[in-house]
Amino acid sequence: MKTIEHCAACPHNCGAKRNLLEGDGFCQMGVMPKVARVGPHYWEEPCISGSKGSGAIFFSGCTLKCVFCQNYEISANHVGVHITPDQLANCYRNLEKQGVHNINLVSASHYIDAVVESFKIYKPKIPVLYNTSGYESVESLRRLDGYIDIYLPDFKYSDNRLAMKYSGAYNYSLVTLRAIKEMVRQTGKITYDENGIIQKGTIVRLLVLPNHTKDAKAILDTIKYNFGNKILVSIMSQYTPMGEAYKYPEINRKITEKEYDEVVDHAIDLDMDGFVQELSAADEEFVPNFDSVSSDYFNYDSTH
Repeated sequence: MKTIEHCAACPHNCGAKRNLLEGDGFCQMGVMPKVARVGPHYWEEPCISGSKGSGAIFFSGCTLKCVFCQNYEISANHVGVHITPDQLANCYRNLEKQGVHNINLVSASHYIDAVVESFKIYKPKIPVLYNTSGYESVESLRRLDGYIDIYLPDFKYSDNRLAMKYSGAYNYSLVTLRAIKEMVRQTGKITYDENGIIQKGTIVRLLVLPNHTKDAKAILDTIKYNFGNKILVSIMSQYTPMGEAYKYPEINRKITEKEYDEVVDHAIDLDMDGFVQELSAADEEFVPNFDSVSSDYFNYDSTH
């Protein structure tokens, strides 16, 4: 793998120098992927997790600095182990052997070089899902064209002031809208298999924040205006104040039923297709365990 002298992998375009194991840019990561969890994951949308789970690979580091991140342990504290593109390709093979419905790359944007290299080594026979914050460079996304079947971006903010305050993201709304347009261009319309498991398409996630229903509804308006019903929208109630949310009193609580219903009702008024969560999803017990990652996934024995 090559080191990077001036990184432009994400919209921060920070020009960082990144060696194999570390970097001095916004994400603070090197070019070699660092992963914190590999295995079947059952807590995605029903058409993703199905009955056999989604083959999730959780990457350490992030292109955002969300103060409320539920995966703060890996996004900010960088828990995980370094692996090569060959080992990443072996993760795909071993997850396939377990019978998962898809390969689910969670927050892989800052490792775009290694991800592309891994697909050149082995392209999974099952759909590949790119699970992202939405804050993506269109140029980087174009490098994934032909490798990714399903995009699962967040659309976190309509108001860029909130994006800077809570996630350190400049011009988030416009950047994310452009990124989602590229995702939709690549994947086309939503398609499913005979069991209702998604095979191709884009699902946009909207995490409702406490005291910010106006912004959430503005996001829905933007999605409807730009995409109609070409994509699905997943309205999420699972916000739980974690990380450094305690420093921001206005978001240092779970959302209320009234707040959530207000956003869901707006989506219904817009005649949008997608998913809603139960309020019981807002619980720390749904946060994945990042205490260890099994090295069994990093090697592959084709004889078994």
